[in-house]
Amino acid sequence: MTTEIAGVKIPDSKLATEATELVRDATTELLYHHSRRVHLFGALQGQRRGLTFDPELLYLAAMFHDLGLGPEHRASGRRFEVDGAEAAAAFLRGHGVDERRVRLVWEAIALHTTPGIPEYLEPEIALTTAGVELDVLGIGYHDIDAGARDAVVAAHPRPDFKRGILRAFHEGIVPKPETTFGNVKADVLARFSPGFKRTDFVEVIERSDWPE
Repeated sequence: MTTEIAGVKIPDSKLATEATELVRDATTELLYHHSRRVHLFGALQGQRRGLTFDPELLYLAAMFHDLGLGPEHRASGRRFEVDGAEAAAAFLRGHGVDERRVRLVWEAIALHTTPGIPEYLEPEIALTTAGVELDVLGIGYHDIDAGARDAVVAAHPRPDFKRGILRAFHEGIVPKPETTFGNVKADVLARFSPGFKRTDFVEVIERSDWPE
């Protein structure tokens, strides 16, 4: 039977079930429960906004969105969002999913830390970011009924989550600080990595090889 939390049905297709098993095995308890909450909060925001979305694609994007923080990706030289997107794409292609659906999941994951863009794209992309923003930043916290929020957290607890997720971000990106240029994860290194110096956008322009 399909599990339902806060009125949201958890996809239980073979694809979704195998994705859940993969992510549960590959990540920490903190990231697993966070990813499940991202799906639930994203779906609740979709209902509130009256959006039509593919529940399975939203679920897959949510489950894979932080996979790139894992140890196996820390030498990739790529943004962790891209590593997660690539892992999801490989999983989906391995299950014969068509390229349009692969692209949607890839973009939802790759853009989930890029504010101001996802809300103008397909609902699955917008709602992945909405779920992340609610669970991590508290954006939209009061959009969701307190009873629904409580049901989500009862199913997928968040003990000491604020400190835990910051620690997970730091561990995932500290080996490749250059990937934080132009994105919010530079704030994490600035707070927790003594000696970290942000790449300054203005300095990059002024020091470029153009002669003027």
